Amino acid sequence: MSASTRYHIIGTAGHVDHGKTVLINKLTGINTDRLKEEQERGISIDLGFAPFKLSDGSMAGVVDVPGHEKFIHNMLSGIGGIDLVLLVVDVNEGVMQQTREHLQILQLLQIPRGILVLTKCDLVEEDWIDIVEEEVRETLAGTFLEKAPCCRVSALHGDGIAELKQTIEEILDELPPRDEDGPTRLPIDRHFTISGFGTVVTGTLLSGRIKVGDTVEVLPPGETVRVREVQVHGEKAEVARAGQRVALNLAGLERSDIMRGAVVATPGFFTQTERFDARINLIKEAPRPLKFRDPVHLHMGTAKVTARVALLDRDEMKQGESVLAQIHLDSPLVAHRQDRFIIRSYSPMTTIGGGQIIDPAPAKHKRYRDDVMKALTELESGEGSFIVQKLAELGCVKLKELEQTSGLGRERITALLENLAAADQVSRIGDQWVTVETARAWQRVLIETVESYHRENP
Repeated sequence: MSASTRYHIIGTAGHVDHGKTVLINKLTGINTDRLKEEQERGISIDLGFAPFKLSDGSMAGVVDVPGHEKFIHNMLSGIGGIDLVLLVVDVNEGVMQQTREHLQILQLLQIPRGILVLTKCDLVEEDWIDIVEEEVRETLAGTFLEKAPCCRVSALHGDGIAELKQTIEEILDELPPRDEDGPTRLPIDRHFTISGFGTVVTGTLLSGRIKVGDTVEVLPPGETVRVREVQVHGEKAEVARAGQRVALNLAGLERSDIMRGAVVATPGFFTQTERFDARINLIKEAPRPLKFRDPVHLHMGTAKVTARVALLDRDEMKQGESVLAQIHLDSPLVAHRQDRFIIRSYSPMTTIGGGQIIDPAPAKHKRYRDDVMKALTELESGEGSFIVQKLAELGCVKLKELEQTSGLGRERITALLENLAAADQVSRIGDQWVTVETARAWQRVLIETVESYHRENP
C-alpha cells in the first residue's frame, strides 16, 4: 500500500428495519449483527463493523448503526467518526421517526458527505419509487444531503449494488485525507478480554498513527500502556493510520479500568476536562426551550455523560437559536477545540441540539459579562484569534502546549505563528511564544525596574 493511500469510514443511518444491515452484508459479505440477541430479534442493538474492499485494493471501514429509538445512544457512539453516510430509506415506508432524528444528528455533527439509498426496490413499482424519492428529497431540503446522489437498490437480489459501490468510490476519492501526522486519537467503542492475550480495544483512528510497540495513554483512567498488537479490519498490521478501523491489544491494562468513551492517545497530549465553552444550536423541533443549568445527556465521540448547560447571556434559549455557553460535565471526558457533540433532553430522551467546542479548558465564567462574550466571540472567529488569546492567558507558551490546547497539528500551528509574527501579533523568545503586547509589557517593566534601581543606586 502506498504512503499516499487515504483511509475513510462509511456509516449507515436510518429507521429500524429499513435494511441497513442487509445492505452492508451485500456490500461487504459481513453480517454486522454479531450479538445473539440481534440475530434472534432481527434488529441491530449495538454498533456493527465491516471492511469494504475498494477497486484499488484498499479498504474502507463500515460502521453499521442501530436504527431503533431505544438504541440511539449506541448509534451516537459510532456515527461521529465517519466521512460518508448512507442514509437508508425503505421505499415501502418512506421517511419515519428515526430517519428524521438520524438526519438531525448527521446535520449537527456536520458529516461531510452522504448518499441516499432507497432499499427494497424490488417490492414496488418504479412510479412508487419516484414518489418516495420526492418525499425524501423534501425532508432533505436545506440539509447537507439536499443534493446527495440517490441509489435505488434491492439488497436481497443485488439490484443497484454495483451502482452504489461506484458512487461510494467516487465520493471517497473526493474526500480529503485524515490528519496522519497529528496526535494519536482513538475513541474506544468496544473493549473485551481474550484469554491469553489480555485487553483488546477497538475504535476508529481519528488522527495520527499507532505502531506495534508504541506507548499510548488511555484516558480515563490516564494509564500509560504498551501496544502489544495492532489489527486493521481484523488483519494483523505493523501500523494503523488515521481513518482506519483499528483493534489494539494493550499490555498491562485491565478491562475493568476502561469503558466505551475512553480515548487511546499520544501520551501527555490530551487532558480530561469537566467543563468547556461551546457554540450550541437548539433545533427547531426541540420540544421546549433550554433553560439555564438545564441537565442534558451529552454525546461526544464514543462517550456519553450528563451535563448542565450554563447559558451566559440569557436565562432561556429558544428553539432554533444558536448561542455561546459553558457546559459543565458530571464526569470528565477528553475534549478538544472544534470537537462536535450532540445534546439530548434529560427525560424523555430525544435529540434537541448539538454544538462545537470553542475552548476545551476555560476558567469558570461569570454570567452577563460583556468581556466574557467578546472573548468567546473572538476565540470562535478563527484559529489565529484562538492562539493569540491563549498566549495572552497563559503568558509564555511552548509549541507542544499550543498543540494540546488548540487541537491543531504542529505544521498548522507553526504556519499560523509565523503569519501572526509577520503581522506583529506574536513574538518568539527562545523555544516559547508570547503575544507582542505581553512582550512589550515585560520590556516596560524590565526598563522601569532597571531605571528605578539605577536611581536608587547611582
